[in-house]
Amino acid sequence: MTSEGKILVVDDEAAVRFFLKETLTREGYEVVTVESGEAALARISEEHFDLALIDLKLNGIGGMEVLTQLRQQAPQTAAIVLTAYASLETAVVALRHGAHDYLFKPCKIDELRKSVRTALASSSEEAAAAASPPKKIDATPPQGTQAVSQLNTPPPPVATHPPDPAPAVEKSSNILRWGDLVIDFIRHTVTLDGEIVDFSPTEFDLLAYLVTQAPRVVSPQELTREVQGYESESWEARNTARFHIYHIRQKIKSATGRADVIRTIRGVGYAIGE
Repeated sequence: MTSEGKILVVDDEAAVRFFLKETLTREGYEVVTVESGEAALARISEEHFDLALIDLKLNGIGGMEVLTQLRQQAPQTAAIVLTAYASLETAVVALRHGAHDYLFKPCKIDELRKSVRTALASSSEEAAAAASPPKKIDATPPQGTQAVSQLNTPPPPVATHPPDPAPAVEKSSNILRWGDLVIDFIRHTVTLDGEIVDFSPTEFDLLAYLVTQAPRVVSPQELTREVQGYESESWEARNTARFHIYHIRQKIKSATGRADVIRTIRGVGYAIGE
């Protein structure tokens, strides 16, 4: 089987290392396992890895320190952190420090596969974008045009017709549509206004759930329960949902310029915009 990437697994539990190595090796990846942060840093300094799976709770040098050193020494290496429910807040901090995603222990095989594929694909796209030369912008105006002072430009006409109705959600077995937003569950892609928007697995699932519930407002606790599969305190759910929604909005705005896809209903939750 052809290797699809080289992965470093950092976990101090032998059973977890065995499970991750067996699962990912069967997917075609070359997998190296270590049991400590110290051993992880030594391997990172000597070898190239496409992805690192890092347990946050390690004896000695912890997972956050490993992630920090990885970002400094090998910024091209994607990272996924492994965490227990009790350390969710630390996992969110890890995302702010450059991790692509986090997985709860014990990992579900489907979630592991999806997260690894998405992180590797995202890392490859970032590397390709960084290697591409910047596009030249032709600032020369077209022939026959003249600059018009904004002061002399009349204001746009006031619309007298009612706004268009909110788009309906169209569902099929593999495709979810809401206006110009298309969610493909087979290819695990999101397209908006013809532009592909890259999301982490958690962001993808969260956006898809909001679309399936449109136009209903969804509370942060419901998002946490239905998308991530666990119950949480209201403050914890608010912080987690706010973090993911922020990144979804930023990615959408960066790709399409739109800021109207997800609405915040203060004190209640989130809904797909109208």
